[in-house]
Amino acid sequence: MARLSAGLLVYRRQGEEGLELFLAHPGGPYFLKRDLGVWTVPKGEYQPAEGPLAAAEREFEEETGLPAPAGRRLELGEVRQAGGKRVRVYAVEGELDCEQARSNLFELEWPPGSGRVELFPEVDRLAWFPPSEARRRLNPSQAELVDRLLAAIEAPAG
Repeated sequence: MARLSAGLLVYRRQGEEGLELFLAHPGGPYFLKRDLGVWTVPKGEYQPAEGPLAAAEREFEEETGLPAPAGRRLELGEVRQAGGKRVRVYAVEGELDCEQARSNLFELEWPPGSGRVELFPEVDRLAWFPPSEARRRLNPSQAELVDRLLAAIEAPAG
């Protein structure tokens, strides 16, 4: 059975600059020197009994240390990552301060085989990006979420 993950894509409107998306850079030593193609929507795994929206909001807070913004959730659907994980994503408009964010930590034996366990943040950076830059930074399987968001917020409400 494929692993299930859910995330919350926060966006904001910035005057003449247009739209910006709030993305997370994965923490830990494997992503330290990688940038393009590794950023992600704040997300995490869940069990079917929890439900994807509840999981998306829980994971958002765990990975950013910030409460999910209030507002109408837009379902952007699901993408399948290269490893087979299915990620369901919701979007919400909101304003967040990257400087106030604090990710939860995970343990990892580092360096591998050393027997030494270190703590790393799940997310080591959070930033706002315009859609064109978000597409470049996102994990390739998530890049289409930018277009889905643009279509959803440009469509008439109803």
